Amino acid sequence: MNSVVKVTGEIPGDVVFNADGLVPVVVQDDQTLQVLMLAWMDAEAIRRTVSEGRVTYFSRSRKEYWRKGDTSGHVQWAQSLSLDCDGDTILLRVDQTGPACHTGSTSCFEARS
Repeated sequence: MNSVVKVTGEIPGDVVFNADGLVPVVVQDDQTLQVLMLAWMDAEAIRRTVSEGRVTYFSRSRKEYWRKGDTSGHVQWAQSLSLDCDGDTILLRVDQTGPACHTGSTSCFEARS
């Protein structure tokens, strides 16, 4: 089922999480459609993102939540959540302030030098 949820407080109920309770999130700029980054969410990160509008992820390495932009100022505002056909990957369209990558690049997928 391919479902799109406009970020208005509704949380998709058919997300398929992996064994660690996480789902991969492909992050795309809502205006340019450029793929910005890949991150992970659990049910709580999805709930926070939908309810607050500011994007929250779950850090697999630090085992904690992180709200994009709290330290860098490069905030992401959620515009919509879409599930892929299997429900096991989220496409998150965002309004990005500043670069998305921790290296200062617009996208984590820009060519490396």
